[in-house]
Amino acid sequence: MTSTSRPPDGPSGRSGRILAIDPGEKRIGVAAADLRTGVAVPLTTLDAGTDAVEVVGRLVEEEGAQELVVGVAVSLSGALGPQGLRGRELAEALARRLDVPVHTWDERLTSVEARHRAAMPAGRQAPRGRRKRKGDLDAAAAAIILQAYLDSRRRAEHG
Repeated sequence: MTSTSRPPDGPSGRSGRILAIDPGEKRIGVAAADLRTGVAVPLTTLDAGTDAVEVVGRLVEEEGAQELVVGVAVSLSGALGPQGLRGRELAEALARRLDVPVHTWDERLTSVEARHRAAMPAGRQAPRGRRKRKGDLDAAAAAIILQAYLDSRRRAEHG
């Protein structure tokens, strides 16, 4: 008699892929994580000038993501400014289009943190153009958003 067993799910008790976006006026940073490992990594940067709902929706489908996290810019006072309102509206439009859960996450200061991390010495790096560096920072900010979301969910699950 043979038996088959499924590998255990990761720290979240789930398997699959989750994406996060850091929406901006010019670019949308994208990060991904495997739910088994719970580690977020920068993935890519999308052009925000195009139809963001269509472009992000297509990427979610291509990546086989089971969830999406959208960063929403909240001011230090906790209020939503114009950028935060655009992020929330984008999340709502994506939730209507996609067949996966769409979550929002407070993204305040993630771009500052991404710039700070990029400025720290990490060995010699090849020179990069200004536009490429900004895209890298947007994807890094999305990874910070996603990691914070995953860490918070893990803490909630393990109480």
